[in-house]
Amino acid sequence: MWNNFRTDERLGVSAETITFPGGNDDAIHAYVAQPIAGGQVPGIVAVHHAPGWDEFYQEFSERLSRHGFTVICPDLYCRFGHGTPDDVAAKVRSQGGVHDDRVIADCQAASRWLRSLSTSNGKVGIIGTCSGGRHALLAASRVRDFDAVADLWGGGIIMSPDQLSPARPVAPIDFTSQLEAPLLGLFGNDDHAPSPEHVDIHEAELKKFGKNYEFHRYDGAGHGFFYYHAAAYRHEQAMDGWSKVFAFFDKYLKA
Repeated sequence: MWNNFRTDERLGVSAETITFPGGNDDAIHAYVAQPIAGGQVPGIVAVHHAPGWDEFYQEFSERLSRHGFTVICPDLYCRFGHGTPDDVAAKVRSQGGVHDDRVIADCQAASRWLRSLSTSNGKVGIIGTCSGGRHALLAASRVRDFDAVADLWGGGIIMSPDQLSPARPVAPIDFTSQLEAPLLGLFGNDDHAPSPEHVDIHEAELKKFGKNYEFHRYDGAGHGFFYYHAAAYRHEQAMDGWSKVFAFFDKYLKA
């Protein structure tokens, strides 16, 4: 939980950019943050959002790591070339986005990399915000490599036929029956992607298939309410949301 550490604990994280074998054994970059205290700890794959593999996701990964997780955040845009996060993200958008299958392969490779570490306790979760939340849910539904999944306001879970594309050929909600990992969802009631109505539809589908999930919805919050560098930030809702994330991953990855 937030601010619940003992003052006599050995605290700290080490963090750096590495190269690891992603999907198809392609060498791609990833940002890795891990606790310095040692011992066996769970892993988390952090799936970055559409703005790219950016500084927010470095800090996002470090925050998770300070709470006792080894975190890897793969650069899903690595194969498109390099530059500033904004420039690379613009290039990816101009080319129709990264393909869902490639993201799933990179997330699965990241999960297996985490489990290969001598410090792993054998459990791995996955989390993402915005498009990363969509990708996290999609990966956890398509492959069996994750013990828990957190979707933070992932848009595009429900898609109309005209929203499908070569990069996003199937709506994630269509894979609900295949989801085996417990799911945490955090949503702002002022959001439009996903809208509260879409969250209702998703929840109904989860209930239909008897899935293990918990959804939390926040009044006064819209899309991206964790983003402290943006006008969308809502500190009270964000801090409550973080407490939900920590409690969820503690329950399913540390127990």
